[in-house]
Amino acid sequence: MGKREFIALAAFLMAVNSLAIDIMLPALQQIGASLGVESENHRQFVVSTYLLGFGCAQLFYGPLSDRFGRRTPLLIGLVIYIASAVSIVFVPTFAGLLVLRFIQGIGSAATRVITVSIVRDIYGGRQMAEVMSLIMMVFMIVPVIAPGTGQIVMFFGNWHLIFLFIAAMATAIAVWAYLRLPETLHPANVRPFTARSILGAFRLVLTNRVALCYTIASTFIFGALFGFINSAQQVYVGIYGLGVYFPFAFAGVAIFMSLSSFFNSRFVGKLGMRRLSHGSLIGFIAINTIWLIVQMASSEPMPFALFISFFGLAMFQFGWIGSNFNSLAMEPLGHVAGTASSVLGFMSTVGGALIGAGIGQAFDGTALPMVAGYFTVSIIGLVFVLIAEKGRLFQQQNSAV
Repeated sequence: MGKREFIALAAFLMAVNSLAIDIMLPALQQIGASLGVESENHRQFVVSTYLLGFGCAQLFYGPLSDRFGRRTPLLIGLVIYIASAVSIVFVPTFAGLLVLRFIQGIGSAATRVITVSIVRDIYGGRQMAEVMSLIMMVFMIVPVIAPGTGQIVMFFGNWHLIFLFIAAMATAIAVWAYLRLPETLHPANVRPFTARSILGAFRLVLTNRVALCYTIASTFIFGALFGFINSAQQVYVGIYGLGVYFPFAFAGVAIFMSLSSFFNSRFVGKLGMRRLSHGSLIGFIAINTIWLIVQMASSEPMPFALFISFFGLAMFQFGWIGSNFNSLAMEPLGHVAGTASSVLGFMSTVGGALIGAGIGQAFDGTALPMVAGYFTVSIIGLVFVLIAEKGRLFQQQNSAV
């Protein structure tokens, strides 16, 4: 497999997760009405429950992939994902849907953990950051087109068709991976699947200051993103009345993130992960501070053009933070890449989902809880980066980072 095909396949494997979230955002209102959900905020559980399953299951896929290789656990996860998506089509209750969404998240977790492990098997240092940035650039195409795709799918029927579409796309990706993806786990890195081995690898992750602190910082930063995803439909449709144009606004912000990932792939080899991610974190804080001040200055919603400008600029910085923080956390843990990826993914996803759920449930008919959430998590993220770097930002540790 050539580098381009590898990047494309890795991106689509990771995009399975994004597809399961973003494509249904335009359908949340219809899902709620169909299954008797009265509270608008309760519809957000369709996203939050999936993220919790996605985060918790990551703890298991890493050790499994370190013992049995990358391919088999990955394909099993995709089968679980596809089966649960098809089952949701026939679910009669909202509670049943949430259970199946949790199971779907369990299946999707394999794509996140094992894809990152595969990249780490092949690349390290700035090369890993460059490849992850290219993967993220392709990956971000999904949030650009998914809400619009969901809107189009519903023109041909109800929300059930969206889950059939998800299952069909995941099946195509699974076949691609089965036919083309080689085993990348080096025999020397195979770890026994025992409680002692797993706990030992977890200890390595949790006692590494750099890996742990960058993971916690990522957790809070991703919490802001999950908070927006939970309340995106309420903000765009409820506050700004975009209606069927909601997917276009969502796509506009996703394009900013995709461009950011592209620029990161071009610059990270020259400037290093620390310089880029630390600079973007400072920019993220500055934008969120101004955004919060403007939001609090009036009881009326700020003009949509101003809101989307602040949001787009913030998420451009986010694009530089995400892939670099993940690479910095994984860099010292290549010898336990699978378990490391699972522990880091579990912490950032479950923690981020809970933080995002808190931000989403605080929705009060205004964008203030979301903007305040962005500001708060960016400050907390900076604190943990400072701990990781012993108070010194922008310092290159070696030529690879």
